[in-house]
Amino acid sequence: MSGEHTQIKNNGISNGKSRTKLSTLTEPQSSGASKFQKLSLSNKSFKESSTDTPDIVCFSHLRWNFVYQRPQHLLVRCAQGRRVFFIEEPMFSADPLGRLEVSQDQNGVVVVVPHLPSGLSEDNINADLKVLIDGLFVQHNIRKYMFWYYTPMAIAFTSHLEPEAVLYDCMDELSAFKGASSALKNYEAELFRRADLVFTGGQSLYESKVNQHPHVYAFPSSVDVPHFAQARNLKEEPADQANIPHPRLGFFGVIDERMDIELLAGIADARPDWHLVMIGPVVKIDPALLPQRENIHYLGGKDYKELPCYLAGWDLAMLTFARNESTRFISPTKTPEYLAAGKPVVSTSIRDVVRPYGDLKLVRIADTASEFVTAAEQAMQEDTAASGWLSRVDAFLEQISWDRTWGSMMQLIDSALAERLWKSLAARQDSAVTNIPQAPSIITRDFVFDYLIVGAGFSGSVIAERLATQSGKKVLVVDKRNHIGGNAYDHYDDHGVLVHRYGPHIFHTNSREVFEYLSQFTQWRSYEHRVLASVDGQLVPIPINLDTINKLYGMNLNSFQVEDFYKSLAQPREYIRTSEDVVVSKVGQELYEKFFRGYTRKQWGLDPSELDKSVIARIPTRSNRDDRYFTDTYQAMPLHGFTRMFENMLNHPNIKVMLNTDYREIQKAIPCREMVYSGPVDEYFDYRFGKLPYRSLDFKHETHNTQVFQPAPVINYPNEHLYTRVTEFKYLTGQEHSKTSIVYEFPKAEGDPYYPVPRPENQEVYKQYKALADETAGVYFVGRLATYKYYNMDQCVAQALSVYKQIPVRA
Repeated sequence: MSGEHTQIKNNGISNGKSRTKLSTLTEPQSSGASKFQKLSLSNKSFKESSTDTPDIVCFSHLRWNFVYQRPQHLLVRCAQGRRVFFIEEPMFSADPLGRLEVSQDQNGVVVVVPHLPSGLSEDNINADLKVLIDGLFVQHNIRKYMFWYYTPMAIAFTSHLEPEAVLYDCMDELSAFKGASSALKNYEAELFRRADLVFTGGQSLYESKVNQHPHVYAFPSSVDVPHFAQARNLKEEPADQANIPHPRLGFFGVIDERMDIELLAGIADARPDWHLVMIGPVVKIDPALLPQRENIHYLGGKDYKELPCYLAGWDLAMLTFARNESTRFISPTKTPEYLAAGKPVVSTSIRDVVRPYGDLKLVRIADTASEFVTAAEQAMQEDTAASGWLSRVDAFLEQISWDRTWGSMMQLIDSALAERLWKSLAARQDSAVTNIPQAPSIITRDFVFDYLIVGAGFSGSVIAERLATQSGKKVLVVDKRNHIGGNAYDHYDDHGVLVHRYGPHIFHTNSREVFEYLSQFTQWRSYEHRVLASVDGQLVPIPINLDTINKLYGMNLNSFQVEDFYKSLAQPREYIRTSEDVVVSKVGQELYEKFFRGYTRKQWGLDPSELDKSVIARIPTRSNRDDRYFTDTYQAMPLHGFTRMFENMLNHPNIKVMLNTDYREIQKAIPCREMVYSGPVDEYFDYRFGKLPYRSLDFKHETHNTQVFQPAPVINYPNEHLYTRVTEFKYLTGQEHSKTSIVYEFPKAEGDPYYPVPRPENQEVYKQYKALADETAGVYFVGRLATYKYYNMDQCVAQALSVYKQIPVRA
C-alpha cells in the first residue's frame, strides 16, 4: 500500500510475519556515547556476510510490521540473494539507555528498531543513532554494503559511512505529510547529491523529481496478483464482516489525513442501504473526527494475508482519498490489488490512478458524493467478467508484478555498483599518478599524443571521443584487428547482407544517459529481441513464459495457474552457490535439464554445478505471454549498423586510428602522456601470474537463397548439437534482401577471449593482476578484458563515461 506513512506504534495492518530475535545492542549513556555493551548475542540463525555481494542497509520511516507495502515486497525479494538490514525510525521511552532491538523476519530480512530515551534534542538523537548504527555494523560484520533510503532524514546519522552505492526509493513526497520535519527538504537535497540511483513510487512523483538527479526511474505500484486473486474464489467470510449486509463498498489501508472524510459521509448518507467497510489503522487524525453512521463499519487493522478474505465479500472497492498536498504524488498500491481481486473500483481523481487506470477505463473516477454514487452504481452493474472488463484488467496486471519490478530494479542496481567500482578504480589511479613526476603541461615533440588508447571497441572509443571533444586532447587509438568497433563490428558480406562478424549484438539499456550519449552518433531502429529454444523437438519461447509451459506440456494454464506450476517444480536449496543452485531452486530439475544444463555445458565447458551463481544470476520466468528477451527501457539497433556508429564517434581531428597494430610496437616510437588500456590484463603484465582462462567462440557464417531461414532472430540449442545458437541477422537489422545470412556459434576453450570463466580460483588470480593494475601509474584499465568481467554493451559505455570523468585532464 504505497504512500502510507506512519510514526506511531505498530497497531495497524500487520504483515503477519513472525520474527526471530537476534540481539540487542545497548548504549550505556545517551547523547552520542561511544561504548557499547552487547547483550543476548545470538547469531545462530543469522545469514553470514558474503564477500562478493554487498549487503543492503535500508533506512525507513515505516515500520516493518505495520503495513505490508512497497518496502516489504521489494526487500523480501532482495533478501533471497543477499543480507538485508531494515532500520526503522527510533522509538522513544522513559528507559535511559539507548539500544537496538534486532530481529529477523521469516523471509530473512533483519529488522532493526532503535530505542532512545524521550526528550532528546534532534542533534542528540542523531548522535546516538550514529553510535548505535556503527555498533550494528561491527557486530554483524557489515563491511561491503549499499544504502537503500526511504527517508532522507537518515542522512543525518549515516553520512560518515562509505557504501558501495546509494539508492533513494522515493515512495512519497514526505515533506507534504502532516508533522514532517522542516529539515526534510534539505536532507533530501543532500541525498540527491549522494545517490547513484533514484526510484520513484509513481509517475507523478517521477515528474516531480526527474530534474533533480540524472538517474531517476519510475517504478509505480506493482501487485502480487496470485495473493489477491484468491479473493475471486474464496467463499468463507471473516467473522467481523459476515453479518454486514450487501452491497458492500470496501477500503483497506491507513486511515489518515489523506482520507476524504466528508466524501465518506456523503456516500453513506446518499445511500443508507449501502454499507462501507473500512479496514486499517487510524493514524495522525483524531478517530472522533471520522463519520459515524450505521452503514459505516470500521473493522481495524488486518494482516496482509487476511486481505483477500475481506475483499472476496465486497461488491466494490473504494479509493476515497482527499485531493490535497499529501495526496498529490501518491500512487496507491491498493489500486492494482483491488483489481487483482476482480473487484470494480471507484476512485477520486488521484493523478496516478487517473493515469493509467482511469484512462484505460479499468477504474472509474469521481470526486463528489453524487458522482461517486453514480460511478459505483455503474461499476457494480457493468464492470464484470461478462463485459470484458475483467479480461482487460488481467491483461494489464500481467505487466506490473513485483517480480518484474524487482528484476528491472536489480539491473539498474548492478549497473550502479559497476559504475561505482570504476569510479573507485579511477580515483586510486589518480592518487597513484600524483606520486610520480608529472608530464609536461603542454604538448611537445616528446609527447605527440596526450593519450594512447588500446582497443577500438566500446570502452576505448567512448573514452577517445570524450577526451577529444570535451577535453581537447590528442588521442591515438590502436587496435590489433583490421577494423574498429571491437566485437560489435558489423559489415556487408559478399552477398550484400549486413552481418555481425562476432555474433549477434543486441543493444538494450535502462540508462537514459547511455542511450542519449550514443544517440549523438546514430539514429535508431526500434527492435525488441526474441529468442526460441529447441526443446523436445519443439521451438518454444525463452525466457520461459506461459506459452513455453503450455506448449511444452500440452496444457492450457492461465497466468495465475502457471505461478503454482513453477512453485510445484521448484526445489529450494538452503545455500545458493552455483549456477545449478540458482536454476533448480527457481524452476526445478526438469526445466533445468531441458533448458539450461546442456546449453551451459556447451557454452562454458563446465557443468552448471561447477560455475559461480553469477553466471545465471537471475532466471527470468514469466507468468504471462511476454516473449521479449529483454525488458529494458531502451531497446533499439543502430539504424545504419554499429560500425557506422563507431565511425561517427571517432570522426574528430584530435583522434587518429591505427589498425593492424600492437600497441607495444609503437609505444616507444610515438610517445603518449598516458594510456587507456582495454586489452587482456594478464597479457599487459606478461602473464606474470599465469594466463586467465576465457571461453572463446568459432563462428560459421552462411548465406541462404531464401528470404527467411528460421522463425525467430535467434534459436538456442540446449541439446546435443555442437553449436549453442543460430542467428538470422535480417531480423536484427531490418534489412530487406532476397537472401538471408545466418551464423552458428561453437564455443571453445582457446581463441580470441570473449567470456571470463567465473570460478573462485580464477578470481583469485585476477585479484593479483588487479593489484598490479592499481599500482600502475598513468594507465587506466577499462572494459571486459582489462577487468576480467563480462559486461553488456551499455555497461561498457557507462563504465567508460565514468572513467573519463575521473581522468585528471591537464591543460
